[in-house]
Amino acid sequence: MNTMIENMTQKLQAAFSPEFLELIDQSHLHAGHAGARPGGNSHFALTIKAAAFTGISPLARHRAINEVLADELAGPVHALTIKASGV
Repeated sequence: MNTMIENMTQKLQAAFSPEFLELIDQSHLHAGHAGARPGGNSHFALTIKAAAFTGISPLARHRAINEVLADELAGPVHALTIKASGV
C-alpha cells in the first residue's frame, strides 16, 4: 500500500469509523490527463459505508469527506470519486 493511501485511509477511519472502506489509486487510468503525475497518487476512488452517514444527504457526506481530506485535496490529490453511504 502506498503512503498516500495509508494516510488518507487512517484519516477516514479516525473520522468516520466505517463499516467498509475501499480507497483505490486510479491514477494510471488518467495518464496524460490534467493533474496526472508520473508515479500516481493523483486520482482516487473511494467507497465508504459508515453509520456517521446515515440520515444525511449525499452532499453532506461528500462535504464531510472533503473536510477530512482537505490537505490532500489542496495539493497532491487532483481528483477523488466518492461513493458514500450510511449503514
